[in-house]
Amino acid sequence: MDVNDRFWNATIDELKLGYVEEGQYWVCLLCGKTLEQGIIYPDQDKLYDAQRYMTVHIQREHGSVFAYLAGLDKKLTGLTDHQNRLLQLFYEGKSDKEVQQELGIGSASTIRNHRFALKEKERQAKVMLTMMELLKQRDDHAPAIVEIPKHARMVDERYNVTEEERQQILAKVFPEGTTGPLRTFKLKEKQRYVVLREIATRFEPNMRYSEKEVNEIIGLDNPDHVTIRRYMIEYGFMDRMDDGSEYWLTV
Repeated sequence: MDVNDRFWNATIDELKLGYVEEGQYWVCLLCGKTLEQGIIYPDQDKLYDAQRYMTVHIQREHGSVFAYLAGLDKKLTGLTDHQNRLLQLFYEGKSDKEVQQELGIGSASTIRNHRFALKEKERQAKVMLTMMELLKQRDDHAPAIVEIPKHARMVDERYNVTEEERQQILAKVFPEGTTGPLRTFKLKEKQRYVVLREIATRFEPNMRYSEKEVNEIIGLDNPDHVTIRRYMIEYGFMDRMDDGSEYWLTV
């Protein structure tokens, strides 16, 4: 299971922790880092078991699970920028008065109204989650939907792809199989997304790549490898240093 599927298939309790147990490993739901149980991990003159060291990893690399989730695209969180900022300030332990002063809006009572609106959104989310869980037990006709990358930008209909569509697109653009050459990258948005998702599987999580290495993995024989590299970032499959010196997988 890749990082993206593991994240979206996690329970709320697992997401709150930020990691999940898989066999003899603890796996970070945010980046896919794995730590083997039974191994002691030394760090800054301290010794950690695998589970405890995973919490250290999350704090060090992601700040917190809350911070990571708050940084996702608004179409994935369902929050406006204003609601997201309010939640972050509440999470920091600020009082309504302190939040009001920092945001420079209304009064403390205004912030209480925002709290009420967020609680209402929470109740709606619980109802929706419950309804969807019940639906899964009865809906035998629902197509398998390809999961959206957590770091996708401008989430829209291009990501609405069923597993059947994905297989059809891959067969068309990779006539010799997905390890073979790409026939063309002059594709529609949805097809482009499927191709980029497949190319992302060629990269290893928690690895840093140079621009040259990224180009080689994409395939220098593909005349669109520079465009593909750029779209890998735009579609949320990879990120890079501002100077382009390092690239890494985000899914």
